[in-house]
Amino acid sequence: VGHCHPDVVKAAHEQNQLLNTNSRYLHDNLVDYAERLSRTLPERLCIFYFLNSGSEANDLALRLARQYTTHEDVIVLDHAYHGHLTSLIDISPYKFRNLGGQKEWVHVAPVPDTYRGLYREDHEDSATAYADEVKSIIEHAHQRGRKIAAFFVESLPSVGGQILPPAGYFQKVAQHVHKAGGIFIADEIQVGFGRVGKHFWAFQLQGEDFIPDIVTMGKPIGNGHPLACVATTKEIAEAFAATGVEYFNTFGGNPVSCAVGLAVLDVIEKENLQAHATQVGNFLMKLLKEQQLKHPLIGDVRGCGLFIGVDLIK
Repeated sequence: VGHCHPDVVKAAHEQNQLLNTNSRYLHDNLVDYAERLSRTLPERLCIFYFLNSGSEANDLALRLARQYTTHEDVIVLDHAYHGHLTSLIDISPYKFRNLGGQKEWVHVAPVPDTYRGLYREDHEDSATAYADEVKSIIEHAHQRGRKIAAFFVESLPSVGGQILPPAGYFQKVAQHVHKAGGIFIADEIQVGFGRVGKHFWAFQLQGEDFIPDIVTMGKPIGNGHPLACVATTKEIAEAFAATGVEYFNTFGGNPVSCAVGLAVLDVIEKENLQAHATQVGNFLMKLLKEQQLKHPLIGDVRGCGLFIGVDLIK
């Protein structure tokens, strides 16, 4: 949306002048915003929890998964990063390898990278091959008496190297995970809100037949304002509520944050920012590919919209 976008600044300022209160006090902005956000997502994802940061969102997603499945274990991709809370460092190989190491309830699957990974562009069916790696992890976990709560993944692995998973990979993984009694969590904190151009959400690149069980949002959702969200299904939310321990967040979903969130969605729509991401991304990719022809240092240029990676090689 761009630094200090006047529409976003104005929305925050105007709401600040009227009322900003903690979320024990009901306010129309929260309902209006949830309703508006729901229009961007598949119908099944219809329950929203508002929070202050992407890390809070991912931590809640973990709690929801464990409560719903009554399982503990989580499968993540190698090199992944999901946030700075203790619970998220534990599922972020990018961090835990330099800290306390891997917990017994965490399982690391190979990144579905068709440039540097186990199965590359020349593989006849890399999506199935990478999904089978997840299946194998599940089988080994079961042999050790472990049970899978969730497959937790960025819709496009970013810290892992701006990776575009092969089409069909998520569908196949979701089948294995659901069969094991787990759920599929799509982390859209860096890649959501139209960044990929073609779609509003990066998980939609996998095809219309793929719907995650939980989607987490942060970063661009408030254009820098502390705002985050977890979207999930009724079934998962009901299992979470059944504990009697309600989820409460003092300022998550406060009137100012929701006014900011609404303004961000307005700007994306009004300024055709998805189309803009596609056009500028295509232009940048074209220029980068021209550089690739000139410089052997550039091994790969990949991306979608304004999510672009340049892989440098020796």
